[in-house]
Amino acid sequence: MRARAPKPLWYLSLATAPATVHETALRSLPLIHRGKVRDIYAVDDGHLLIVTTDRLSAFDVVLPDPIPGKGRVLHQVSDFWFDQTAHIIRNHRSGRGLAEVITDPAELALLEGRAAIFKRLDALPIEAVVRGYLSGSGWKDYKKSGAICGIALPAGLRLADALPEPIFTPATKAAAGAHDENIDFAAVEALVGAARAREVRARAIAIYRHAAAHARARGIIIADTKFEFGVDRDGALTLIDEVLTPDSSRFWPADTWQPGDSPPSFDKQYVRDYLETLNWDKRAPGPRLPAAVITRTAGKYAEALARLTGPALTAAA
Repeated sequence: MRARAPKPLWYLSLATAPATVHETALRSLPLIHRGKVRDIYAVDDGHLLIVTTDRLSAFDVVLPDPIPGKGRVLHQVSDFWFDQTAHIIRNHRSGRGLAEVITDPAELALLEGRAAIFKRLDALPIEAVVRGYLSGSGWKDYKKSGAICGIALPAGLRLADALPEPIFTPATKAAAGAHDENIDFAAVEALVGAARAREVRARAIAIYRHAAAHARARGIIIADTKFEFGVDRDGALTLIDEVLTPDSSRFWPADTWQPGDSPPSFDKQYVRDYLETLNWDKRAPGPRLPAAVITRTAGKYAEALARLTGPALTAAA
């Protein structure tokens, strides 16, 4: 009998994970913030424990149904990209292990693969969005004005067309329940200063270019993505939050990408597309998701992790 190939690490970590985590309530540390997806706990003056839950937000509303395994996928994808981009920019990982601050075995099991201790930094008040393809709010802006965030683009571009080069299209950071708004580069300069704005733009585009090449070799097009940056006590720009995940990016399968149509995706766009079929005003509370949508979404997230962290695809002969 032929021996079965061993399961990849990403499969084992998801398959052996504890129950779906919608919300955490650690006894070991004080909770200081509960975001759309992440629960943040104070460790000390210089560090935070950030837990990536299985919550899913769409149109800036947290939906009532979590996606099994999603938090672990997001955490592991981000950790992978932190390694991949360390030569471009420093990141907020501290290097400290969970067991240094969490002693309860049940809490450690809950957090394994979905939490880490990060440095406390001053976050910049912008979303650093980079686009390589025309989609989402960028497509809507282009249809209205022929530009995105004040950047004029060639006439005649179609939905999902590749742009001549990646562009930096920043957005505001909206409060909970509100929507991010695209802004131009002058607005970024006003918020963080001209020199810092130029640095953010340059680093964001460099990260995108590096990641897009890596993903393309594995059959994924990164259509666009958003980064967040912080500043440490020495004033050094630092990559924070999540990086190039299915929540913060549009991932398209390269083999089915066709300009002019909205491609299928490995990200939460699948859920957005389903929600667009409903009579919902995109305000809280969000609608429940059918079991089939939850299962398929979980599979898309897991496939994105497997593809991104696996070997490059062999070109067809």
